[in-house]
Amino acid sequence: MTDIAAIDAIDITRSFGTARAVDSATLTVGAGELVALVGPSGSGKTTLLRIIAGFERPDSGTVSIGGRLAAGDGAWTEPDQRRIGMVFQEGALFPHLTVADNLAFGRPRRGRAQECLELVGLSARGRAYPHELSGGERQRIALARALAADPEVILLDEPFAALDEGLRVGLREEVAAILRAAGASALLVTHNQQEAMSLADTVAVMRDGRIEQVGPPERVYAEPATRWVAEFLGDADVVPGTVRDGVVDSELGRFPADPALHGPVDVVLRPERVAVDDHPAESAGLPVGRVLGRSFYGHDQLVHLELPSGLRVRSRTPGSASWRAGDTVRVRVIGPVIVLPPVAEALPR
Repeated sequence: MTDIAAIDAIDITRSFGTARAVDSATLTVGAGELVALVGPSGSGKTTLLRIIAGFERPDSGTVSIGGRLAAGDGAWTEPDQRRIGMVFQEGALFPHLTVADNLAFGRPRRGRAQECLELVGLSARGRAYPHELSGGERQRIALARALAADPEVILLDEPFAALDEGLRVGLREEVAAILRAAGASALLVTHNQQEAMSLADTVAVMRDGRIEQVGPPERVYAEPATRWVAEFLGDADVVPGTVRDGVVDSELGRFPADPALHGPVDVVLRPERVAVDDHPAESAGLPVGRVLGRSFYGHDQLVHLELPSGLRVRSRTPGSASWRAGDTVRVRVIGPVIVLPPVAEALPR
């Protein structure tokens, strides 16, 4: 790997009329890195992608591709000169061309198109037309076409959104493996949190035009910067607490907290951190909860609980255990919790 970033978008701002779609956003994709830019609809992620690709001009900020300034500070490089490969939601293959001709359209070096077909496992489909391919095959061909031109970076714009759930899960794992086998640098834009967390080396969470947090997926999940990030990236329940001298007191017990925090806080709980104990004699002293119901998924289940205060939390447990609505149980918190300032303090604007 090189020290030169594949993408370096710095302090990007873009407005449409009075609406600011991207607000001082900075995003870096390292060489050989797969970064997922994730956020809800309207968060600005597609606009930022289009600015990186050269389909939109930023109002301010700079974009560099492979260390070369492409936009900002008086520079502008047209999209077809940025050495970027694009994979769109629908694949965007030319319907009147065969697979081989689609790959040859960008004039790759001799033999490169066949190499890319082999890389995506479709070397025998060169003579087929797009309408003869399955949805998953079309997306793999679109990826092969993007790779064939030896781009500096691959941009993937919601590439799995149009596929059925079963196909989407398998294909996204294949695509990630293909990109890593090719040593490609890639930016994936998605609104699907599981997609971002399961595929990327780095996750960037975007909200209201701003990058809220960037980091390895496990860190962003376990150490969210705000309550909004915690709730967006997975199931999370919130119990109020009070911090004093590095310890938070809450209805579910006492837990370590950042010594810099004082006073009221939000204790954010992932359901996998909440255990249910139906043997009161063995768990005396633990908080009591009442089972409201459960959502059963086979391999696991979400047990919905109500605490004495009326607050509700969820527990993710193995699917083998069974509780009924109305059961009284003890609630145990396992491992670290997420302690954050209250929402009004966590998101200064």
